[in-house]
Amino acid sequence: MTEISEALRTAPRFYPETAGNFPLDEAILEALPQDHRVVSADSYGSSAWSVTARINTEKPDGTPARFFLKCTTESSGKAQLAGEFAVMSELYKTIPSLVPKPRGYGRFRQESPPTYFFMCDFVNISDRLPDPVALAIRLAELHSTSISPTGKFGFYVPTYDGKLPQTTDWDSSWASFFGKLLIGILRLDIEVNGPWKELEDLAERVVNEVIPRLLGALESDGRSIKPCLIHGDLWEGNIGTDLETGNIYIFDACSYYAHNEMEIGMWRTEHHRMKAKAYKREYLRNMKPSEPADEWDDRNRLYSDKTKLMYSAHVPGTNVRNQALEDFKYLIEKYGSPPKTQSSESTGEV
Repeated sequence: MTEISEALRTAPRFYPETAGNFPLDEAILEALPQDHRVVSADSYGSSAWSVTARINTEKPDGTPARFFLKCTTESSGKAQLAGEFAVMSELYKTIPSLVPKPRGYGRFRQESPPTYFFMCDFVNISDRLPDPVALAIRLAELHSTSISPTGKFGFYVPTYDGKLPQTTDWDSSWASFFGKLLIGILRLDIEVNGPWKELEDLAERVVNEVIPRLLGALESDGRSIKPCLIHGDLWEGNIGTDLETGNIYIFDACSYYAHNEMEIGMWRTEHHRMKAKAYKREYLRNMKPSEPADEWDDRNRLYSDKTKLMYSAHVPGTNVRNQALEDFKYLIEKYGSPPKTQSSESTGEV
């Protein structure tokens, strides 16, 4: 992010009366409410993939208002922030009190380097772990009330988990959708960490044998599951509690319409603090496990492997790749097709 940091440092200040250390491009000013007076703009927080800032404004009646800004010049920045604006808008449309209101997305007027931004309302939040009971109630509300516009699983634009794209093309089958999602992430992991034949061979068996059996059971024998809007990357760093109201907010989403249980697969991973049993327990009190209920934990294990491989692709050399490998072995042993054996007729044995 050195390139964008330098570009912003040397950028002209289009609003001369604005205080602070963060110059505002004309495109950002146009995305702000036009009746607000900009007071200041300062760098705020940190992000591995972008530069972030807080903009302070004043409404016509003199009351203050604040906005959060994210900017990036990465080659994927345009699609990345377009996806974030789309998913945050979808979440806001579904439950406005759950996410900061999205305000805009676009490209800087400044030509070089090409820079893109996403802006939403600023919420002053605590970084402590969210209350399990309150979070479960809000998630259950999101999952139970959201309605896929196509009736299918997926999303209408590509979405990004961190800096990496996800396969979110619409699919009427959850098993089919998840298989493509998992393989897409495995390919990203291989690009970063290199080939690993054992992992690739096991992943192929998971897609061809485990997923049709384990996830296919959700939509067979008269059963069905509803495509639910999920956040998609709901770890503790993407959840906050409003310091003034106590309301829980979620942000930095990479949403798509999915099986609701997909949302909490990442709470199984060791590298996140929300692996405490209270979070899953409270969620399941509000959203009962899908049938077959006795296979819920195995689905949770499988869903966690999406997070593990995506984390491996973002952080090369970590042990989570091995954890995914062991999960695949476990699931294949339990749900994979039995090895083919030669018949006595073909071997000549009696």
